[in-house]
Amino acid sequence: MPDSVAPETGVPADFEVTTWRGGFGNQVGPIYQRFSADGTWARGFLVTDKHTNGFQNCHGGMLMAFADMAFGSVVTYELHRFWVTVRLVTDFVSSAQLGEFVQGNAVITGTEDDFVTVRGHIWTGGNSPQTAGARTIMTGTGLFKMLGERPGQSPLDVQAKPQKAL
Repeated sequence: MPDSVAPETGVPADFEVTTWRGGFGNQVGPIYQRFSADGTWARGFLVTDKHTNGFQNCHGGMLMAFADMAFGSVVTYELHRFWVTVRLVTDFVSSAQLGEFVQGNAVITGTEDDFVTVRGHIWTGGNSPQTAGARTIMTGTGLFKMLGERPGQSPLDVQAKPQKAL
């Protein structure tokens, strides 16, 4: 994927394409991200034909893969560490249809040694699951093992505001 990827039609203006340009990201992306001045953040993707099942809804496998990326991102953004997934438990609440922009994020609920436990939310229809008209697609928890520190600054440090739970 080239470095200058134009946003797809249907992607909110406050989202930008992530810097993930290789491997799995090429297969399922583009994946987008938003960092707001109030300290909130989200990852997102637009449901296109390549993400759908036979009912023209987003395939559950894509939603699981996205939950992994979105939930683990809290380790990237708040703790500025690389990570791998140890466990991901999700509940499908609704479906995402072709053409919808899906968002997700997570909050840290605990840490022990190099392990981080998170609670995550996947939704569509607004910059927060609490936005009028927003619809929850999936909720879940994850356990992530922290690896080495990431180089450079966290996007949240650049915002100079603490991250708030959505």
